[in-house]
Amino acid sequence: MDSILWQIREFAEIDSTNTYLAQEAQSGAPEGVVARADFQSAGRGRLDRSWEAPRGVSLLASILLRPVVPPEQRFLVSAAVALSARTALTRLCGLQPALKWPNDLVVGDRKLGGLLGEVVGDGVGYVVGIGVNLQWPGPEGVGGTCVLDEIGVSIEPRAMLDITLGELGRRRPLLDSVDGRTQLHEELVGALATLGQTVRVERTQGFITGTAVSLEHDGTLIVATTEGNEAVRYGDIVHLRRAETS
Repeated sequence: MDSILWQIREFAEIDSTNTYLAQEAQSGAPEGVVARADFQSAGRGRLDRSWEAPRGVSLLASILLRPVVPPEQRFLVSAAVALSARTALTRLCGLQPALKWPNDLVVGDRKLGGLLGEVVGDGVGYVVGIGVNLQWPGPEGVGGTCVLDEIGVSIEPRAMLDITLGELGRRRPLLDSVDGRTQLHEELVGALATLGQTVRVERTQGFITGTAVSLEHDGTLIVATTEGNEAVRYGDIVHLRRAETS
């Protein structure tokens, strides 16, 4: 049963659902307000990258949550949304994407969706934006995919949102307790395709290559390199191949 009364505000067009909802949160909007748009003229991804999808072919939404979460575990707020979207897709059409650190939904090495989490004010609110490619795989050259291309099923954005919110309603209470956050972390680790992969971590000061071996409870990815373990807290991850196991 949902623990939150969701208030869905729908727009034919908006600049950015995250920007809109962050402003609403600053003005005192309650937890559970959701903004969904058919089209975003200034959609944003991680690292302020722009993202623009054709009208009506993707889930484009942002969700306002106000859990009690230690700063070092804020990543679990976005993770709860990602895990909920993953389960929603399985329920709707049987597709079970994996998660890629830090914030992508993937099928194999193809990107199906992404999330952008932002802290509002002094950590009293979190706006989590989510974009899922339902009927359009993204622009050429980015290695994307969509539900329609993967399994030939056309899903409407509102249907995807409704099931995702239902799943999020079950996970939301877990964010408020130590045991609950541990449970979410375990679910995240189980869904994370990055673990066990040979990866390249690309950062502004260069890159490292190694095997992603674990995810710490503060969201740090541990990458084993030839020079020892590296704690990765930010950066773009490229999956190279699954590490050999003996």
